[in-house]
Amino acid sequence: MRDRITGAKALMRALQAEGVKTIFGYPGGAIMPVYDALFDYTRGEKKCFDHILVRHEQAATHAAEGYARVSGEVGVALVTSGPGATNTMTGVADAMMDSTPMVVIAGQVPISALGSDAFQEVDLVGVAQPISKWSYQIRRAEDIAWAVSRAFFIARSGRPGPVVLDFSRNAQVEEVEWEPKKVDFVRSYVPYPQLDPEAVRQAADLINNARQPLALVGQGVELGNAQEELREFLEKADIPAGRTMLGLSALPSNHPLNVGMLGMHGNYAVNLKEQECDVLIAIGMRFSDRVTGNLKTYARQAKIIHLDIDRSEIDKNVKTDVAVVADCKESLPAITALLYKNKHQKWRDSFRELDEKERVKVIQPAIHPTSGPLLMGEVVNGVAEQAPDDTVLVTDVGQNQLFATRYFKFHHQRSLCTSGGLGTMGYGMPAAIGATFATDRAVCCFMGDGGFQMCIEELGTIMEQQCPVKMILLNNNYLGNVRQWQDMFWMRRKSFTKMMNPSYELIARAYGIAYEAVTDRQQLAGAIKKMLATPGPYILECAIKEDDDVLPITPPGMNVDEMMLEV
Repeated sequence: MRDRITGAKALMRALQAEGVKTIFGYPGGAIMPVYDALFDYTRGEKKCFDHILVRHEQAATHAAEGYARVSGEVGVALVTSGPGATNTMTGVADAMMDSTPMVVIAGQVPISALGSDAFQEVDLVGVAQPISKWSYQIRRAEDIAWAVSRAFFIARSGRPGPVVLDFSRNAQVEEVEWEPKKVDFVRSYVPYPQLDPEAVRQAADLINNARQPLALVGQGVELGNAQEELREFLEKADIPAGRTMLGLSALPSNHPLNVGMLGMHGNYAVNLKEQECDVLIAIGMRFSDRVTGNLKTYARQAKIIHLDIDRSEIDKNVKTDVAVVADCKESLPAITALLYKNKHQKWRDSFRELDEKERVKVIQPAIHPTSGPLLMGEVVNGVAEQAPDDTVLVTDVGQNQLFATRYFKFHHQRSLCTSGGLGTMGYGMPAAIGATFATDRAVCCFMGDGGFQMCIEELGTIMEQQCPVKMILLNNNYLGNVRQWQDMFWMRRKSFTKMMNPSYELIARAYGIAYEAVTDRQQLAGAIKKMLATPGPYILECAIKEDDDVLPITPPGMNVDEMMLEV
């Protein structure tokens, strides 16, 4: 006869079967039976999980995202019902937009109380359905093993994403004969489409006959663990490659075929050259509006090849000439095998004049200013120059994100955590916490004063766990990105973007976190060195020029080649 155990203990065994090691969570009434079961699984001989107590449920999801992005595993968040569950929805939407594998398990009132407006009852499945890959309510203990296995299969397979399990309290306390389940098939769900050899041949023919090919590399390369396949593809055909923000660490910054970051605040040459290439190869990216600018004029001169695992992305924004729908770890080598060894030296050389123009007008003044207040670019560059090559960069959202992704250097895969599609302020600090549990590599987190205060409660988590997060606070006393847009597009009417800030030194001291403030560039290099050498968490606050602007910029709605180097 099999063991009879509670549903809460069955959940523990189901998570064990999925290889879960770390859980980010916050307890409450409707999930208390699970937390009671978890007690035995986080200590003593039975220990198999680390549970990280966050200070807000949204932070649990962002920490799970950071963990997933760096480790390549599924992140797990555990919360209670009602506001505990709804507080996770921003993180669920963020993970959906950025294809991050995550399972959120939330408590729910007993099935007998559903629909009665019971204390902390909410229709979580209904709320989560539009912003998750799958949401499901576990109503019976006997469904736990199946539901958990199905959740992890859906979250990690194909194009990854978040899954939400709504776990009724009665199912947590009911007894069930434990029987493990393994779900590796879901009817009508095809996570890995079959590669079409004819599409591969057509793509290879276009690339072989191209005179000015350009690759656009997205996060799909990282999600598919296809970094080596990407390099072989690019090098065989000598194709210059731009990277989306989320795809930055898919190709090393110093690779000779890397021509910079795409998008509204990306690099000048690659954005202009999108309007000159004759064949454009999009690899694991979704043609975001922040990359394409005005869709009516975007890359009209080019034949478009789109490699993506998700068929729904094909022709969604940009009309495709050849679609190769498959995992890029499979499609890239298939195309590479049919490519000629080629040289496009003249085409690649044509980027250099534009690169030099950006270097002189934008990059050099941003990272090596000679006078005036500190600039964000020089702080990012200063950290990048001293940080280990395998450092994980985490950013919040806003100017800190745009400067950090422009001027940091990437040498290893899975080296970036940032909120791309949803643009979630407050993402940075909890995501950095999650990253520290996924790796022993250094973790540097850049935040503005606005985003820092949106997640400031997570300093408590950092204090308790002694997470070795190096927090670089770029303080300009403004909501900087909104302020820049107000200056550029709203007649300098700075409506509610000026911020009164607290003493971050006193806050750091209260949490027992090492701290230093930098107000002069002569202090910067030494302060960075001290931060990186100090064990455990650290806050480096940098007093930034208030009207420091991110450049270049393609104004919203403009053509991608109308990028401005100055304002």
